[in-house]
Amino acid sequence: MHAASLDAFLRYLTDVRGVSLNTAEAYAKDVNQFVEFLAQARRQEQADEWTAVDYRTVRAFLGHLARLKYSKASVARKLAALRSFFRFLVQEGIMEHNPAAVALTPRQEHRLPNYLYEHEVSALIEAPDTSTALGQRDRAILEVLYATGVRVSELVGMDLGDVDLERHEIRVVGKGDRERIVLLGDRAVSALRLYLAEGRPQLLRESGAVAEGSGSPRETQGGTAGELAVFLNNRGGRLSVRGVQQRLQKYVLEAGASQRITPHAFRHSFATHLLDAGADLRSIQVLLGHRNLGTVETYTHVTTERMKEIYQAAHPLANGGDDSYDSNDTDDS
Repeated sequence: MHAASLDAFLRYLTDVRGVSLNTAEAYAKDVNQFVEFLAQARRQEQADEWTAVDYRTVRAFLGHLARLKYSKASVARKLAALRSFFRFLVQEGIMEHNPAAVALTPRQEHRLPNYLYEHEVSALIEAPDTSTALGQRDRAILEVLYATGVRVSELVGMDLGDVDLERHEIRVVGKGDRERIVLLGDRAVSALRLYLAEGRPQLLRESGAVAEGSGSPRETQGGTAGELAVFLNNRGGRLSVRGVQQRLQKYVLEAGASQRITPHAFRHSFATHLLDAGADLRSIQVLLGHRNLGTVETYTHVTTERMKEIYQAAHPLANGGDDSYDSNDTDDS
């Protein structure tokens, strides 16, 4: 019964709600953990009936997670999965009420997004050796990440037909298969032109996807000359998210950066720097592909913290003032 309900829930998430397969599988994993908890609590191999689950059962599960030292963010995500699952069961007529609906979401600690200062972004972008095919690819990747604010999954999902260098635009497919247009600056366009003209064809040749000297495509284990992906690995196939992360870490280590920098830090930096320069929240929301404006408002806290740093460093009285300052030395006129 549980297996059938979970399978139906997965189809509902992907086909009706339009969530990605990864998100749907994460929800199913969280629900499965709840099923395992029920089985252990009821001393049987499987929990039998969803209708036996009530608010107290959900509360007991949340307490179980707390004892296992799960973070508040993880507990909140698992509770969200249960709410969605039981809401589905109510819609299907399997349950009368959603037992997770009134459970309180753990109050999470406010964490500011990790972002880079402009000079740090520049140092990383300029790190790749653009005399090589991989360097040209990596330079284009970093330029695009910062110019567009795309997620790394959106970056590796880009196909050649999505890129319009004349219009300085790229079509990306984000969460829930929602499409949007992101914009490119001149530097990103130049880096992409170089990579597409030189680096990408070289990666195809070196992988064996193109017969040397003939220009004709042939099948290989890694990919073919007909591969649609913009960003290729050294086997001529589509570059993976993990591949982007590994290359970025290479440049982070070479630059001697003290903090852990991920591709997502470029997305946060994109939003923060736009806000610093006067862009409005609604425009940033559209460019990032967020549904909720409240998600973007997080960046206002980032810029507030940055203003505090600038104030503390620049204002003469911010840290107790200068001893030479004489409060009586004023003009009474």
